[in-house]
Amino acid sequence: MLSIVIPTLNAEATLARALAPLEAAPSLGEILVVDGGSTDQTVEIARASGATVLVAPRGRGGQVAAGIAAAKGAWLLLLHADTVLADDWRRDVADFMAAPANQERAAAFRFALDDPSPAARRLEAAVAWRCRNLGLPYGDQGLLIGRAFLDSVGGMRPLPLMEDVDLVRRVGKARLSLFASRAITSAARYRDGYLRRSMRNLACLALYFAGMPIPLIKRLYG
Repeated sequence: MLSIVIPTLNAEATLARALAPLEAAPSLGEILVVDGGSTDQTVEIARASGATVLVAPRGRGGQVAAGIAAAKGAWLLLLHADTVLADDWRRDVADFMAAPANQERAAAFRFALDDPSPAARRLEAAVAWRCRNLGLPYGDQGLLIGRAFLDSVGGMRPLPLMEDVDLVRRVGKARLSLFASRAITSAARYRDGYLRRSMRNLACLALYFAGMPIPLIKRLYG
């Protein structure tokens, strides 16, 4: 069984689109939306879709950890609320879960943006390079991982930021696969400019690798 875990906070603008392709595959398992205190229609949208709604203290890592603790599935798919999986996601996920060799592996989707601009294509190429060469997909690419394997690498730590990087580093590049299917993410966060946001993300990653405390990095991330 697959449990899909989505942390949310005031995600009404994107959540319905993110849930739509997941609702089309009820045979795969359950959808858990873990809300961190939304003041908009996020919870109502999640419930209307048939998802199970949980409430947890605000903070993406902690919300995901709460969803994992409540999940019933032996496999977990961790997603962001502004990410829409392409139509072929079910095939890739089902094939991955069916292969015995993947019991101690994880997988992420190919990063894409819902923006037709050349700047978006350049960023997608940069992310593909990062994933291919460094084994560092971010949370907006989703992560499929078996519960037993997740437990063996230390679980999801309740970090307010960088929880995705923290987890994939423990998984390791050698045990990480990349699907051919895409995770199409909202480009709204890049409205202040692709270069500016990309440089800020890179600075946050560098500070994380340098050992700076996560709360300080979060202040820079904004």
